[in-house]
Amino acid sequence: MNRFEWKEHDVVPASPLFRDPRSPLPDRARDLLGRLTPDERLALLHQHQPPVDRLGVAGFHTGNEALHGLAWLGTATVFPQPVGLGATWDAGLVRRVGDAVSTEVRAKHAADGAVSLNVWAPVVNPLRHPAWGRGEEGYSEEPWLVAALATSYCEGLRGDDERVWKTVPTLKHFLGYGNETDRSATSSNLDPRSLHEYELPCYLGPVRAGVAGAVMPSYNRVNGVPAHVAGDLIAELRAAAPGSLAVVSDAGAPTFLVTVQRAFPDHAAGHAAMVRAGVDSFTDNDQDAGVTLARLRAALDAGMLTWDDVDTAALRLLELRIRTGEFDDPQLAGADPYQAIGPEAIDLPEHRALAREAAGRSVVVLRNDRLLPLAIPPAAGTSEPPRIAVVGPHADQVLTDWYSGTPPYAVTLADAVRERWPDARVDVATGADRVALRALDPDAWVSVDQDGTVTARAAAAAEATFDTWFDVIDWGEGLLTLRSAASGRLLTGARWIVTADADRVGGWVVQESFRRLDVGGAWALQHVGSGRWLRVQRDIGALVADATRPEDATRFAWETLYSGADDVARAASGADAVLVAVGNDPHLLGRETEDRPSLPLPGPMRGLWRAARDTNAASVLVVVSSYPYVLDEAYDDARAVVWTCHAGQELGHGLVDVLAGDREPSGRLAQTWPATSEQAGDLFDYDVRAQGQTYRWLAEEPAFWFGHGLGYADVAYTGWDVAGDVAAGERRAATVTVRNDSDRPAEELVQVYSRGLPGAPVETPRRMLLGHERVRLSPGETRDVLVPLDLDRLAVWDEAAGRLRVQPGTYELAAGPSAGVAPLRAALTVRAG
Repeated sequence: MNRFEWKEHDVVPASPLFRDPRSPLPDRARDLLGRLTPDERLALLHQHQPPVDRLGVAGFHTGNEALHGLAWLGTATVFPQPVGLGATWDAGLVRRVGDAVSTEVRAKHAADGAVSLNVWAPVVNPLRHPAWGRGEEGYSEEPWLVAALATSYCEGLRGDDERVWKTVPTLKHFLGYGNETDRSATSSNLDPRSLHEYELPCYLGPVRAGVAGAVMPSYNRVNGVPAHVAGDLIAELRAAAPGSLAVVSDAGAPTFLVTVQRAFPDHAAGHAAMVRAGVDSFTDNDQDAGVTLARLRAALDAGMLTWDDVDTAALRLLELRIRTGEFDDPQLAGADPYQAIGPEAIDLPEHRALAREAAGRSVVVLRNDRLLPLAIPPAAGTSEPPRIAVVGPHADQVLTDWYSGTPPYAVTLADAVRERWPDARVDVATGADRVALRALDPDAWVSVDQDGTVTARAAAAAEATFDTWFDVIDWGEGLLTLRSAASGRLLTGARWIVTADADRVGGWVVQESFRRLDVGGAWALQHVGSGRWLRVQRDIGALVADATRPEDATRFAWETLYSGADDVARAASGADAVLVAVGNDPHLLGRETEDRPSLPLPGPMRGLWRAARDTNAASVLVVVSSYPYVLDEAYDDARAVVWTCHAGQELGHGLVDVLAGDREPSGRLAQTWPATSEQAGDLFDYDVRAQGQTYRWLAEEPAFWFGHGLGYADVAYTGWDVAGDVAAGERRAATVTVRNDSDRPAEELVQVYSRGLPGAPVETPRRMLLGHERVRLSPGETRDVLVPLDLDRLAVWDEAAGRLRVQPGTYELAAGPSAGVAPLRAALTVRAG
């Protein structure tokens, strides 16, 4: 066997070459591969790789979810959703978040060696359409911003050591993935311009930087070909990588090639095509590798696959593992430098501080008519204390999404308001309707014991009592959650028998949502997760979700004890400030497997806003959501509108730091907010140019432009200097002069855009971000801001040449605070390179 030849000064016994950290990565991988039997090599191609005890090689599996914190493995710091991190426009911050996440992955690995150091993050699909259910997982609609932030997050996940990777990031989902509806069946049809100008740059940035160790294909088809067998595209991405790049399948996708996409006659043919296309690891049938291995053996026996094909895939997976330091002999120089990270490195003080900073920096002030920052009068003498109303579904809860971990704590908006203004009276109204349900047959109130048991068995009392009260929130489209006043928990049908013991809405299939249907003047209730209707069982009175038709469901009288809108109005009346916190639950009406049914802020949320605003003009609309909304005329009189994503454990602090003016607003939209639903275009059409999608091609004024976000200071753009003549490929910078005309510090994101090349042979985008730079200005300060420009972004796909090319000519340039506001204009002539 090929072993490392020890020098005379070595004092440790010879180790196998694959355990020597001083040897090149490819040599180590080949050495280990050569020690494996054919069956052991084949077994590496499933997500769950078995141990090889005779070599001291442990079992391994690809993939831990680490999108904005480590998910599904217990307590871990929960940072803002990626759509919020995108709004920071801050690559350095995103890198620090990635570093903190990788530290916590290492901590979990130290406690349990089965925790994989291969992480399935980040998601780099561009946010082409706001109806995409997984929009919360992406950074931006602008591919160059996506690439910059994804590269930074990968840098944090990868770590600083030259050889050992702290974790190995996996880019998701390659490519043309932006709809959940029929996602494994639909084809994302990409013309060459859409492919090379819009989709590929998101991936090529982190791949070329050498900070992504793996990539995951998407479920969809691309131009009719399933992404998991799109060998030409996978090869193009691999060609850009300076080192090894593993390809891991998405869950169930290998089977879907046959069962859903019907692209192959049988699974052996489909699996063989995946390996030949460059897929290395099969994520299928959960931990049962036997099914996958049997299909691969059948492909080998049929001659559809060779052992060389298997070895090529296995080698890349071994290289991934070697990168983590897994096989390093600890007695040899250069062994894993991250071994000192212990199980205690979870929820560190610096991670809490970073989570708060990230939550604050992701807040975007969309509109402000001198209502913010909040001016809460101090309590004086014996006078009444100031009063702040915090109302709406997000007033006093922090929600997490499917890819969140379990936060060690959670600071709600109301918590942070109480902390910031300790002398104020803080009134909270969630906007939920307080109702009681009375079964008509048998005649009984639906009641909940403190342990969450739900029954309707006693003869009905004349009036509803505390144990029969439910707080109902309508999240839109008639989708309801019911929280028991007695148990404080949500109704759930997860176990067929309905109970009130769920802490939150969650799960791959949500079990805590319901709909109601008017049946002959009474109400039937449907458990949405199962599709079954609620029924009261005879004799014992248990509430169960098992009726297949509404006609078979128990009829209920729905008694509203008070309306949520009235409760909001009562809280808002006379308050010194009103924070109306509305938005979405990230498990409902838009998430993985489910696109958004509509774009406007739902009608029930509109009702809560009107209840507050019609009562108190000092109402701030605080939108907590996973995506942009269309805001109709009901919100035209909102003097202040603020958006944040579901920002994790520090949501409340992040919001209040900005609302109070303790942090200057620095968030800027990384995704355009459309003025109408029609402006967003067709969810299933991936030609952004033809549709006029995203800020690049948008012809009409949106509600809020890409790059938009207000500070509390007035910043003037007074002049700029940009080279008037440059050769294609040369590096240039613009000098933009800005002045703070306010008496408080300002934080401005200076943005420079191309406004296109008039009369170009190949049509150029209406707008293209060329560079941005953040600057802090003291009151009254004037500053010249140097903004580096990436002129390669001007390139368009040249069909004849088969490559991207910057067209020569005189481009219109603009500088300002967003893609749609350009107080400064100039011309830049680009000569042929």
